[in-house]
Amino acid sequence: MLGFITLRFLDVLDILLVAYLLYQAYMLIKGTVAFNIVIGLFSLYLVWLVVKALNMELLGSIMGQFIGVGVLALIIVFHPEIRRFLVFVGTNYNVNRILSLDKLFNAAKISTIDTGNIREITDACQMMAKAKTGALIVITRNSELIEQINTGERISAKISSVLLNAIFFKNAPLHDGAVIIHGDKIVAARCILPLTQKRLKNKKLGLRHRAALGISENTDAIAIVVSEERGTISFAIDGKLKEDININELSRLLEGCLII
Repeated sequence: MLGFITLRFLDVLDILLVAYLLYQAYMLIKGTVAFNIVIGLFSLYLVWLVVKALNMELLGSIMGQFIGVGVLALIIVFHPEIRRFLVFVGTNYNVNRILSLDKLFNAAKISTIDTGNIREITDACQMMAKAKTGALIVITRNSELIEQINTGERISAKISSVLLNAIFFKNAPLHDGAVIIHGDKIVAARCILPLTQKRLKNKKLGLRHRAALGISENTDAIAIVVSEERGTISFAIDGKLKEDININELSRLLEGCLII
């Protein structure tokens, strides 16, 4: 009498895909205010089911109206998380390559940097870390970050450790904000970046680290932070922050991400 349950391979695949999507959604909202909102909405939904089961018509109808517009409310509330999820899918699974969208729209290939430019960046970070000069350097990959570049001052200069040190010098007019590097050029300085909404475990991390995480969550760019208070170097990629790394590790990370 087990024939009443039919379990196909597609059913198993369906369950695994839903479980994976739920896991990725959890990882995106974990540690953010959005996680508390999800818990609140789920609790409200359970209360609504209980109210319906008890035939409490007035309260049930009020809550039903609220639940009815829940999808629209979720889109508005979770706009940053939905954006991050779509970036995650497009970046990690190379949708543009699978569908050949890069050829169809003549999209730019991943921005690459040679070892000489990486050495200039690491030398600059090492000098700024020793001098405890705060810095935020963003390096593009597939996305050119046009929106963020337009918030700053365009430079279009060759990558140089001397120039990077001059930009982030404490009294320099361009030291606030981020420097954006695309290809072999420093394209802009004093750029404004989106801040992460995650709750950081390390309370000593400031706005530069939050901005580095924010740009790595919303785009496929990588970010380097030099702490003004501690003189340490951190590296942000894919919404994750590697703290207190040395110059050799920074060089390896940059080569792994940028040299193809």
